[in-house]
Amino acid sequence: MADDDVLFREGMSSLLARSGFEVVGQAGDATEILSLVREHRPDLVILDIRMPPTHTNEGLDAARVIREEFPETGILLLSAHIEVEEAMELLAAGHRVGYLLKSRVTGVGDFMETLERVAQGGSVVDPSLVRELIKSHRRNDPLELLTAREQEVLALMAEGRSNAGIASKLWITEGTVEKHVHSILSRMRIPGSEDDHRRVLAVLAFLETR
Repeated sequence: MADDDVLFREGMSSLLARSGFEVVGQAGDATEILSLVREHRPDLVILDIRMPPTHTNEGLDAARVIREEFPETGILLLSAHIEVEEAMELLAAGHRVGYLLKSRVTGVGDFMETLERVAQGGSVVDPSLVRELIKSHRRNDPLELLTAREQEVLALMAEGRSNAGIASKLWITEGTVEKHVHSILSRMRIPGSEDDHRRVLAVLAFLETR
């Protein structure tokens, strides 16, 4: 767990421990978290993007090093800031990576499920990041091709929800969700793939156009 805010870091570590996670180390800067990762080789690293000394992208730079040296370690960027362009390379990996805004973490249970998902190989992009980019992007926007409902489904896909989870959230049938997902992938011209990351690619295809 890496964050220069010691109260936030201690509080988060305590919450993780109470929820069944083993917290093997805490760090207040990027250099320290790299040392801890190399020592303990954890299943998951949670880190802020902006950390000392310059409070710009030190955490993101550390995440890139961790991904290169330990590709099986899950990485969750937990930040107060929207830095999607800078994180695109990391997010494009499509596995064991997540990006959440601190202000959007409102439910402990959902947050813990997100951590488990990333640690087990999944990917999560905060839907509020997607919505923010939708507002700011107007030219060559692939989401202009989607209906309002399809954009809702895409936002929930970004959360890492299954078709059944999306159906429950939107009060529609799972079959209807499957039709929406197929339409999204078709409209956004997401190429066929043998892996299970097309849903993530649907989100990243938009982010890359910003």
